[in-house]
Amino acid sequence: MKTTFDGTMQPLDRTVPDPALIVLIGAAGSGKSTWASTWPSTQVLELDQFRAMVSDEAGDQSATLSAVNVMHTVLEARLARKRTTVIDATNTEERVRAGLLQMARNYGVPTVAFLVSTPASVCVERQADRSPDRAVPEDVVRRQHADAVAALPHLRSEGFDHVVFADSIHRLEPLLKRASDTRCRELGWDGSDGLGGLLLVRRTFGAEVLPLWRWRDNSPLAGGDRVGEIRLGPDRLVLALRTDVDGEGDVGFDLLVGCPYDDECDAPAWQPVFSVTDLWKAHTSDTGLHPDAVCSVHGGPDDVDQEADDHDQDDDPEGRADLEEQFAAAVRE
Repeated sequence: MKTTFDGTMQPLDRTVPDPALIVLIGAAGSGKSTWASTWPSTQVLELDQFRAMVSDEAGDQSATLSAVNVMHTVLEARLARKRTTVIDATNTEERVRAGLLQMARNYGVPTVAFLVSTPASVCVERQADRSPDRAVPEDVVRRQHADAVAALPHLRSEGFDHVVFADSIHRLEPLLKRASDTRCRELGWDGSDGLGGLLLVRRTFGAEVLPLWRWRDNSPLAGGDRVGEIRLGPDRLVLALRTDVDGEGDVGFDLLVGCPYDDECDAPAWQPVFSVTDLWKAHTSDTGLHPDAVCSVHGGPDDVDQEADDHDQDDDPEGRADLEEQFAAAVRE
């Protein structure tokens, strides 16, 4: 059997036991978080997230000490339960690794040094894609990279049970398996009810909206189309699920809004919404006339002039009083 060696002429290790404390080692921008994402999120302790927890800013370096203290508290609780835990931080300093190793020894949990060996130039280039509060200065990135390279020959003597290179570990299968399991639960392929009618809601507006969504079946407000609402305390958005947009069989949502053509019109009007950003804009600001807004009485922008003429000739065109009552009833419910 052929034996493969790493850059230090040590046999290449591919062992990642379970449970284990897996310490990612690499400069900022090396791709540690990408590898960390192949484990369940509950198993990953990311230092940036703990900075955000204590300071609301993931890049706030002044919050590092507090963030580390909180992270160590969670880590100790997981180690006591013999749970696999991934430390997503640079971990290029020996004193940092020594503290983690000691915690793992205290609970008899095996340790893995997981090296993400991306070239320094690539790590530096990736900082340009980060937000200003997350970007790391070039000199810091290069120092971290140099420290990681220098640490490699000594990681076993530091006390790590296993030293592995990320590029030698197959992690795609568990990532795909977890994503597939999530998908099956959503569709009900695992024997559960799944998300059902909420699947399209989540795809369009995101998971955060789901707990606030309620279908209002049998509502006549949208001309026979299904009506739903997003409600939180006094705030409320009413939407219609359109299943034949533009007569082409497309599916989408319209948001119930006030008539954009006549301030005195109380009839329901609808404007298309395609994302949670559209909902946020409609709820928080006066965005003015939406080019695709349609009033149940006035129609769309091209119909306004003709509708105005009709109103001059008819005391109640197209049953406006009835439409206004439907709108008022929907708002009262």
